[in-house]
Amino acid sequence: MRLVVGYLATPSGADGLALGVQLARSLGAELDICMVLPPDRPVPSRVPAEPGYEDVLAGTGEAWLAQAAATVPDDVRAHTHLSFHDSFAQGLLDEVARLGARAVVLGAAGDGLLGRHSVGTVSSELLHSAPVPLALAPRGFRHSAAPHVREVTCALGTRTGADVLLRTAVRACERMRTPLRLVSLVALDPQALGRDARKSHELALESARDHARTLLDTARAELPGDYPVRSLVADGDTVESAVAKLEWHDGDVVMVGSSRLAQPHRLFLGSTAAKMLRVVPVPMIVVPKHEFENSE
Repeated sequence: MRLVVGYLATPSGADGLALGVQLARSLGAELDICMVLPPDRPVPSRVPAEPGYEDVLAGTGEAWLAQAAATVPDDVRAHTHLSFHDSFAQGLLDEVARLGARAVVLGAAGDGLLGRHSVGTVSSELLHSAPVPLALAPRGFRHSAAPHVREVTCALGTRTGADVLLRTAVRACERMRTPLRLVSLVALDPQALGRDARKSHELALESARDHARTLLDTARAELPGDYPVRSLVADGDTVESAVAKLEWHDGDVVMVGSSRLAQPHRLFLGSTAAKMLRVVPVPMIVVPKHEFENSE
């Protein structure tokens, strides 16, 4: 198994690399640190445009990649790759195809709050086009002290594609030997429900509890009998307030599925996942609507 980290020599790049290391160690995967540089624009160090400019640019990029690789612990096998493309996102997707990678890992955009996600241009493009899962590190993740993934939280709804997400989460947890927490979210605004708000809310909660029990039964059927898996319901006036009730620890990750609007084998971040992304303090992994065929 190989994981591609989209790297820049920035704090955001270090956040993504730290998540890549944690996931690679947990999954027993190899790490491909990929830098994509624009072919005709100067890099931040303001390398002057001159004959052999691309060679100078490549040398600078290789130096940055060498520095990044030097920070990877010895127990994680890492490779570095430098390529040129007008689009950083498309350059990464080209590397995913070339390397047969199983996921892409990115850090948050530079203007986010510490411990929160911030979607930039590259992550936004990948969230709407990647054919493999996209793992997003919150800002400041490079300071995480967790060497491995501690627990996987899987937020599941009832729409098409939830079965793919559940299977992906089960397989990942088995490979990592990590506990699985299945979450059913209920977001109901009492003011929008009118007079029967309490009754409607109770009905929604009971439906969510039934859904959570079904998910738990399905997961247990796929996992060894003594595997640590649990399910729960989180409710609130909004998705954000429901998610805020969940307990999070260093080393946790949350997995969500793509919107029903996603094209086959492509990501498309749905409205619920987008709301979760604004408030969860842990890495989020967005899974395509259909499974990726390469399983090695």
